[in-house]
Amino acid sequence: MITEIAFTGIPVTDLKRARDFYERVLGFKTSMESAHGMWVEYEIGGSTLGLGCYGDMWKPSEHGPCVAFEADDFEAEIARLKSLGVKFTMEPLDAPLCNFAMISDPDGNRILIHKRKAK
Repeated sequence: MITEIAFTGIPVTDLKRARDFYERVLGFKTSMESAHGMWVEYEIGGSTLGLGCYGDMWKPSEHGPCVAFEADDFEAEIARLKSLGVKFTMEPLDAPLCNFAMISDPDGNRILIHKRKAK
């Protein structure tokens, strides 16, 4: 029986470029590096995000899964990302249960910036 999501992995083609985006732009702090520099992990709110650079074995895709990162202040995070020149593939949307916007990492992997609404 599956009991939890152990980690979420995102394939990248250039780990140095991806790390710059996830660390400088999104503000993540590295928690672990392995596989001779082909894998890095970030602990985010009790979950683990991994970036892996494994060539043809695991390729990025703009049509693949999407990870949603919860923002403490949605409007401020959107403004911060725009000030850094991040391109939005979907402008902020006010949905019934949440607010979200979509960006892409340097490899085209889709990322949601998300904020749940109070119930």
